[in-house]
Amino acid sequence: MSLPRPFHAVTAAAVVVAVALGPAQLASAAPAQELPSADQLRSALLTAADLGPGYSEVPVPQSPSPEQNPSPVSGCDALSALINMHATQPSPTNPRAEAEFDGPDGNPMVTEALTAEPSDRLTSDFNAVADALRSCHTITFNAGIGDTVTFTVTPVALGDRQDAPAVRLDGTLAGVQLNAYLGIERFGTVALAFGYFQREGASAQAASMQYRTAVAKVERTLGAKAGSTAPPTVAATQDMRV
Repeated sequence: MSLPRPFHAVTAAAVVVAVALGPAQLASAAPAQELPSADQLRSALLTAADLGPGYSEVPVPQSPSPEQNPSPVSGCDALSALINMHATQPSPTNPRAEAEFDGPDGNPMVTEALTAEPSDRLTSDFNAVADALRSCHTITFNAGIGDTVTFTVTPVALGDRQDAPAVRLDGTLAGVQLNAYLGIERFGTVALAFGYFQREGASAQAASMQYRTAVAKVERTLGAKAGSTAPPTVAATQDMRV
């Protein structure tokens, strides 16, 4: 049995869209600042080879239209407001890249998204999402027609940086135990959203290992330390353009 993909589509989208940084109409008001391109962000994403044997990359699902799913999330008012707002608005024009991977038989599943925007704007948006995650205790997702799943939400530390916002979600869907680890991090002008989803298991060790792999690759590729407000280094950016 594979993981319920409708559930994963909205759960992965939840943190990815929330950290996707502020309403689209505000993006044009941000001050001019050189950002990594979408291609540069894509080079910093995980690959199936980075994750290990048995993983394969799968197409990233499109977010449902407002007509299909007008309110994908409820509970956790601040976080729900961010997610539902993005579900009904066009995507921002900021550079963005994302990837999704299935493990053996579709379990576990890993999602990753990188988005770039000017530093001041990212600070504001990142802090808003971090506060929303920290204040969340239970949240309900629309997992498909007639299906909802409610998760308990617990703060955790996924990587080496204790201040990096991350949570664990636990719930059941159709009698199947579902578990997720969600984390966000910033690298200067780039935000990372990471998700690790599994059924009938709750391995914090595996989730942490893959998260650390994602963080290390972004640091190495973009030349910016996790948690830093300084933009990626010029040398790293030039190297990626070769």
